[in-house]
Amino acid sequence: MSRIGKKPVALPQGVTAEIKGQTIEVKGPKGTRSFTATDDVDLVLDEGAVAVKPRGTSKRARQQWGMTRSMVENLTVGVSQGFKKELEIQGVGYRATMQGKTLKLALGYSHDVNFETPEGVTITAPKQTEIVVEGIDQQLVGQVAANIREWRKPEPYKGKGIRYKGEFVFRKEGKKK
Repeated sequence: MSRIGKKPVALPQGVTAEIKGQTIEVKGPKGTRSFTATDDVDLVLDEGAVAVKPRGTSKRARQQWGMTRSMVENLTVGVSQGFKKELEIQGVGYRATMQGKTLKLALGYSHDVNFETPEGVTITAPKQTEIVVEGIDQQLVGQVAANIREWRKPEPYKGKGIRYKGEFVFRKEGKKK
């Protein structure tokens, strides 16, 4: 039994869901998102909540049961509150600025890195050492944040680089004489 799949997904106020076959479309104040479930599960809308039921007892049906419920919950959270990833930059001379829809990163390379903001995501730089990635699609927000972090991962000796806010970077001791 899936412990996650058993719980129905409650729809917050201002969020509506519409099920057509295996596709669920969720509308909210931040936008509209849809998800197509596999044929191993059934989507049922009842009294302001979406329930996911497996169509059998096969291993795949049980796997899809919990995963589909998590996806539906992420849709409802995305259209009602949105998702947010915060990055911080550490290092002398490392900074980030927004120019239109382009994020300019000075990361110690011989050139600035220009990162184009993809569709469906907003990137802001409230300070020179902070980057905030926001959107309604959790996967896209996380992927964009990971792509920005990829330009200069935090290194273990001085801790310089781009890291997630609150991320612990294991520090190493330098070589001894």
